Amino acid sequence: MDARPRLDEPRSEFWLMTLRCCVLAGSVDVAFFFLFHYMGSPIMAWVNVLSVPMYATAYWALKNRRNRLGVSLIWIEVLAHAGLGSLMIGWSSGFYYYLLMFIPALYAGSRSFRTATFAALCLWLYYVGLNIATHLIEPLQPISDRALLGVYLFNLSVVFSMFAYLSMYYMLTVKRAYRSLRTMATTDSLTQLYNRRHMVERASRDILGNGNDNATLAFLLMDVDHFKQINDRHGHDCGDQVLSEISQLLKATLRDQDYVGRWGGEEFLAVLPNADSRQALQIAERVRRAVAGHDWSLQGADIPVTLSIGVSQHQPGEMLGDSVARADAALYASKHGGRNRVEVAG
Repeated sequence: MDARPRLDEPRSEFWLMTLRCCVLAGSVDVAFFFLFHYMGSPIMAWVNVLSVPMYATAYWALKNRRNRLGVSLIWIEVLAHAGLGSLMIGWSSGFYYYLLMFIPALYAGSRSFRTATFAALCLWLYYVGLNIATHLIEPLQPISDRALLGVYLFNLSVVFSMFAYLSMYYMLTVKRAYRSLRTMATTDSLTQLYNRRHMVERASRDILGNGNDNATLAFLLMDVDHFKQINDRHGHDCGDQVLSEISQLLKATLRDQDYVGRWGGEEFLAVLPNADSRQALQIAERVRRAVAGHDWSLQGADIPVTLSIGVSQHQPGEMLGDSVARADAALYASKHGGRNRVEVAG
């Protein structure tokens, strides 16, 4: 089984979880040492003494990205410990429970479903063989029924707790992955604003809701003036920085209820709920002044950056494309009127 997780993959979460399990398992073995000494089973007590350095070595190997060695040590320790525990004091001790914890780990940590399934089959054969052996062979170092019950309850509690922790950990990992995927699906990676698809979905919902009452809805379509010249003269990295800083200015200048996204290239679209064309004009002027008055000293050069803005108010019966098209016509008029200005659609 190739158990070398990559940091850029979800298996990196499995790597972190395995590190923590090493610490937890080593702590359990320390507790076992004292438990078996108390119960009069010195062989099992010293088996746990050997287990602690194995987990310590596995932890060191995982920390140093020697994942194959770390995972192999964990496998050897658990298989040997479960087998010895079951053979020494009997199947009723519950040591076999630890074998079951490998099943979710196999599929979470393996690169291949086929490899994980084959390993799970081998684990099942070991489990069944160990069960048969304990029924055919008397315990090699039996302990009292009360002590056996204590060991069983201890193993059951440990495995129950570890399964609960693993389930919680996997659930949190899935939720984080879902939030990350949702952000990737709705957000432009450069500006961290909404992307065009999400803007269309959200604005379309607002237009549908806008038809049910007398609320107003306005749009600002904004374009960076002479952006091609910025890229040509100062490089695309500088152009990307301009877009990124403009996005921060937009978020800081617009109202709390407004939302904005990257519409395409150097264009931005802002949607202004509960704003008519007069209010939208005031907001657009505030945005324009904020961009024009910003300190645009980038990469050792003073680069003048301005916005041309087209404003439209949604009209009854219009689709999103109609309202944005009128804002685009106003933006076109702003460009031809000298740039760094705001025009309102008729």
